[in-house]
Amino acid sequence: MPDRLAPNPSGSQAGPSRTHLALRFISGKYQGGEFPIDDGQDIIIGRSSDLDMVLVEEMVSRRHAHIKMRGGVISIEDLGSTNGTFVNGEKVQKAQLKEGDRVLIGTSILKVVALGGDDGSVRQNLESVAVRRVTARQRGGQWEPNEAPRMTGNLEEIPLPDLLQLFGTSRKNGVLVLRTEAHIGRIYLKEGRIHFAVIEDQSRLPPLKSMYRMLTWKFGLFELDPPEVKTFEKPLDITAQEVLMEGFRQQDEMAVLMPKLPSLESRLTLRTPLEAPLHELEPKHLDVLQQALNSPSFEALLDRTALTDLEIAEVVSSLIKRGYLAAGSR
Repeated sequence: MPDRLAPNPSGSQAGPSRTHLALRFISGKYQGGEFPIDDGQDIIIGRSSDLDMVLVEEMVSRRHAHIKMRGGVISIEDLGSTNGTFVNGEKVQKAQLKEGDRVLIGTSILKVVALGGDDGSVRQNLESVAVRRVTARQRGGQWEPNEAPRMTGNLEEIPLPDLLQLFGTSRKNGVLVLRTEAHIGRIYLKEGRIHFAVIEDQSRLPPLKSMYRMLTWKFGLFELDPPEVKTFEKPLDITAQEVLMEGFRQQDEMAVLMPKLPSLESRLTLRTPLEAPLHELEPKHLDVLQQALNSPSFEALLDRTALTDLEIAEVVSSLIKRGYLAAGSR
């Protein structure tokens, strides 16, 4: 039986009605579909074909969640589902929703958005959205009948920090693939914890450094692929919260340092005449100095060392201030 994703006709009023809020699918099988919410409306979500919003996938229970709107206030209640209902990364039994909130049910992420116009102009048929996706995959020869639906979306809609919090709370397993115009990154998740991270064209970077780099990516696409059986020489075992706290700290401190640093394209050269003896340098500073002189640019230096970008930036700033390095053209 096909998915049915519009309210029962018997429960709707004749003629168009003004819709102010809607649930927009920003990830999952029904990505691109919208489901307007009217005041006084009840929406039962689940796999059962007789419900208001039918999401056909294994991670969704037959009766999964109940969303209702009363007096302009939207609330959601989990109906004892097996895999839970999540609002902004937190597992909930009951919660109120407001514009901008994100709800995770199965592999679908729904965002509460404001809309205008009548139901006919704003409601997208979610059944046709799902059918188009299935048909496209079949046509491309990639369809596997037993494959679970994958979670996909846009980093502008769901930033990486939000994704990591969602997957951490819901204890997801899989490979989170991030695609930007310049890079492809992969984050390996085990029970919601970060097991490894790699940027494909910068595969020599340590996994944690790769992780911090990816946190700065604001634009691109993501996809949660099934888990891969892989063994890593130096795996991580760290929570999303730990990565985010340290990553945000590094971003804040880098923002302060950037005006004092050379451009990424600049080549770092030895200051002449040298204002301070080399033997006064600490081992870490001497090592960065040597690597800086052997690197074609400041950007290349950032990619060549195991230190985090912030650590390298701090050392380079110190070497410039103390008269050891100068920034020249590339």
